[in-house]
Amino acid sequence: MAHAFIFPGQGSQSVGMGSDYFQDSAIFRNAMEEASDALKYDLWDLIVNNSDDKLSQTEYTQPALLAVSVAMFRVAMDRMGDEPVVLSGHSLGEYSALVAAESLSFQDALQVVQARGRYMQQAVPAGEGAMAAVLGLDQAAIEEICSGVDGVVEAANINAPGQIVIAGEKAAVQSVLPLLKDAGAKRAIELPVSVPSHCSLMKPAAERLKDLLADVAVSMPSIPVIHNVTANSAASEQEIRSLLVEQLFSPVRWVECVEAIKGYSVEGNAVDRLVECGAGNVLTGLAKRIDRALPCITMNSISSLDDLS
Repeated sequence: MAHAFIFPGQGSQSVGMGSDYFQDSAIFRNAMEEASDALKYDLWDLIVNNSDDKLSQTEYTQPALLAVSVAMFRVAMDRMGDEPVVLSGHSLGEYSALVAAESLSFQDALQVVQARGRYMQQAVPAGEGAMAAVLGLDQAAIEEICSGVDGVVEAANINAPGQIVIAGEKAAVQSVLPLLKDAGAKRAIELPVSVPSHCSLMKPAAERLKDLLADVAVSMPSIPVIHNVTANSAASEQEIRSLLVEQLFSPVRWVECVEAIKGYSVEGNAVDRLVECGAGNVLTGLAKRIDRALPCITMNSISSLDDLS
């Protein structure tokens, strides 16, 4: 089988995620210890005990999700033996994909995403930004309606046909929701998030991230990585840096990423299965909406590794 591994982003986290892996796999435990050393705090304790509700705070959520994804990937590679033919990740998950492809070191990626989360939170004061899920309208209709209201509100995540997330200023997001419903949206509901990701409000955060990434070692991936901004792989180390910066204020083109994965082949072997590597099963659900004929399995429990053989 030709596998493509896909890595989840923020929103997939849960208290105790990966606990069965931690109990059963020394490889997973070693990765958690490595992550704690890089971050200078006990990451596994944070994941399990969630003291002060830190797991819901962006600067802690992002390294926690990345560490769990990378640790699960290492366990899977030890179990499977053969590598996937292509990788991708949703938003934050793109960093997990780049670590899996040996483009970023695990330690550097953890520190970058921790700073990324902090930059994102600081770019928009608490309570001033919002995101909302819109179901049942196409992207063109949503963008046209959003362009007609005052303030910043933009398409942020093109997750699946008829499933799009918008982001922007809280007042603008709230004002556009009834307009979307009037236009035929089945649902248009505000999401419980603290940061309006993937819209132009994130440009100040992107500038800070650009400065940080300039000093981070980046290599060409050992496995191709499909990026959110272009739905394509990058041609150079500098393009990888640029795409990670642009990703902060650009829509996640997830439907196109999955379509690109489907079209990928190595030595005549086309991708015939997606593997969601990380906490939760959000991307598995989206894959079913994008193409029911393309199988997708999740690795969110260690028993699911049996499905990889």
